[in-house]
Amino acid sequence: MRYFAFCCLAWGLMLLWPITPVAASGASPEELPVVDGRPLELESPAYRELFQELIQEHGFSREQLEQWFSGLTIQERVLELMDAQWEARPYHRYAAPLLSWWNVGNGRVLLERHARLLDRIEEQFGVEREIVVAIWGLESNYGGHEGSFSIFRTMNTIFAAYPRRSDFYRRQIIDFLLICRELELDPRTVRGSYGGAFGQAQFIPSSYRAYAVDFDGSGRRDIINSVPDVLASIANYLRHFGWQYGAPRYAELGSQLHDPRLKEAVGAGRRGVLPRATIEEVQGVELPPSPDDRPLRIVALEQAAGDHRYLAAYPNFQAITHWNNSYRYAMVVIELAEKLRAQ
Repeated sequence: MRYFAFCCLAWGLMLLWPITPVAASGASPEELPVVDGRPLELESPAYRELFQELIQEHGFSREQLEQWFSGLTIQERVLELMDAQWEARPYHRYAAPLLSWWNVGNGRVLLERHARLLDRIEEQFGVEREIVVAIWGLESNYGGHEGSFSIFRTMNTIFAAYPRRSDFYRRQIIDFLLICRELELDPRTVRGSYGGAFGQAQFIPSSYRAYAVDFDGSGRRDIINSVPDVLASIANYLRHFGWQYGAPRYAELGSQLHDPRLKEAVGAGRRGVLPRATIEEVQGVELPPSPDDRPLRIVALEQAAGDHRYLAAYPNFQAITHWNNSYRYAMVVIELAEKLRAQ
């Protein structure tokens, strides 16, 4: 559901990585070639329908919409990055900058600085503080880097010129404008990631509307400026997707899988789940109990030597993949949290 921003080092590495653009197939809402800087076709049927919904169902004025949308252009770099996302790198390369001594050191300082706030969040939402702070660190460098893209332009670029995600980003544009009205923001000034995520929690607009919380009592859900709202919103998201305090996150299975069912599960994504008892029997390991005896996923993480590290992913691990549908991301969150907790 959600796309994230990265810490400064990770962003730097990503921007240096050679990228081969992949052309999207099918007809876009505008049915025109993708050219960087080309103005949006606001008279196209797709935009006429979007404006009609914003006016009739959400009470925006045509004059206001024309002011916001006028002058918007396609940003080709966004489309390139959509087809070359950072999480696609092998795990050992993806994880290294995110688990750096700098990221760990800053996280430990912030755990101490916000200890009382995190006490309250753990009590109310039931999510361990190290997990919350680890996601904060990965998403925005602990609030230090919320992204450099104009997310209004970004979302319109994807809506207009990336067909397989067009419907999804149409919804994001609507939700984003509702958020801007709620927070009294000019949508043209909000910066975020190439996928349209914004704020220190890097929520996409639909996630903001569903899971962001007002935890500082201001009457506003502010994931841009309010650290209490940011951290509580992260915890609320994970709680919604089944996080259980103190429950296992993963278990090591070794560098080899001993049964075809485990190998098949690796390639099956979210559908590749197996009972804990089956994994224990065929892999010859003893695993912690799973909450409510829920099935486990099998995860393969690429190592520098060319082999794999195999894991049994528990429901808490799976909850993180609702935040970002990447096993690499989920494991980095967990390993960063472990480093933050270590003395």
